[in-house]
Amino acid sequence: MDRDTAEVRVDSFPGERAREWVERHHEHAAPSTYVYDFVWDITEDAVGPFCTDVDGNVLLDFTAHVASAPLGYNNPKILEKLESFDLVDPMKIAGQDFYVSGGGSVEDPDLPGPTQLLDRLTDATSHYALDTAFLSNSGAEAVENAIKICYAERGHRGVTFDGAFHGRTLGALSLNRSKAVQRRGFPEVPGVLSLPYCACEGECTCGWKTDGPGGNRLADALHPTRGPVPADELAFVILEPQQGEGGYRVANDEFARDIAAAKEEHGFKVISDEIQSGLGRTGEMWGIDHLDLDPDVITSAKGLRVGATVANEDLFPEETGRLSSTWGAGDLLASAQGVATIEAIHEHDLLANVRERGRQFTDLLTDLDSEYVTDVRGRGLMLAIELDSKERRGALMKACLTRGLLTLGCGHKTLRLLPPLDATEREIDLGFAILADALDDPRVTQAGAGGDVV
Repeated sequence: MDRDTAEVRVDSFPGERAREWVERHHEHAAPSTYVYDFVWDITEDAVGPFCTDVDGNVLLDFTAHVASAPLGYNNPKILEKLESFDLVDPMKIAGQDFYVSGGGSVEDPDLPGPTQLLDRLTDATSHYALDTAFLSNSGAEAVENAIKICYAERGHRGVTFDGAFHGRTLGALSLNRSKAVQRRGFPEVPGVLSLPYCACEGECTCGWKTDGPGGNRLADALHPTRGPVPADELAFVILEPQQGEGGYRVANDEFARDIAAAKEEHGFKVISDEIQSGLGRTGEMWGIDHLDLDPDVITSAKGLRVGATVANEDLFPEETGRLSSTWGAGDLLASAQGVATIEAIHEHDLLANVRERGRQFTDLLTDLDSEYVTDVRGRGLMLAIELDSKERRGALMKACLTRGLLTLGCGHKTLRLLPPLDATEREIDLGFAILADALDDPRVTQAGAGGDVV
């Protein structure tokens, strides 16, 4: 498949073979987050955003597997760095302090592994003086370890924000405020305060700004005489610089400065959840780089291919065994992929590409002549359009699918768009053309008539 000339082609979606695969999968799979019957055929051509399903349909994937495949499919920027590696077993090394060499020297290994990934991570966060990392399997584990080291430092309270999503383990789950189904009936870590996430443009209407003694909800909560939370009990504030599940809402600049001022006054830690917004997705290496707020901890996963909790050495407990994980050294191949991803971002100036293609896509989306699109938002190639109803959003996803464009929902009625970091001008134009055409599909235009997706 030639990425420069590849075209979307859909005969029938989902096709007969895809239905067979999905039906067999669900014979033994526990219910999870079902989206649609897309079955990638790894034996067929795929490159960048283009992929082939088991029925031979060629699709344009603007989901990046929820930012977990930052450069799309079979990207030579990644594969060429790994092609000479002969697979070994085990591919996972047990424990943060179990070590592995990929051959060569530590400075120039034949295959970079967890040691080199730690180097790249701390280099990428050095502007925040974060010099130490703990590797894990997933984003949820990265968040769990982030809140643990903050609790160990001081306090037993935390602040999260409306619309937040931080993972599905019980600690991370206690911080979620995006959908009730994620938390309902499960026990939670106590002492977590929820506050509005201010994504307002212009005058604040979300409730973050107040007439109280501090002028915002966090300062009011920590006020020494009127606030309900003693400041010395607050261990951390955790936020997504751009919310994911919560609807791709972008943090307001003044909101971030208010958090920074409260941090300076009271000394709690700030955790930046970069599991979806990090690794160049917003046009900077980290989403929080856009804000006047210095994090004490950054959590990463998805595009990194492993989970990582990054902080300053002083924040991590000195006592051995305080943090540990059977797979804390990381998956060897995943670590190499993580290193290759970070190197590709730098070597191919992908941050500049993300900013340029993000502007292109945002301009196209903003100029959409559709009465159903109520908002366009996001940074870089972490973009979203909000529809006028949840039913219309669902209908638009289906209409895009049948035309060969893979998208995802988020929030209540928002469609998210995640092209690969090295997306080309042609690919953005192609994806936009499919989306614009799908908006005129009868399933979309009629979706709001009776509240049903036709």
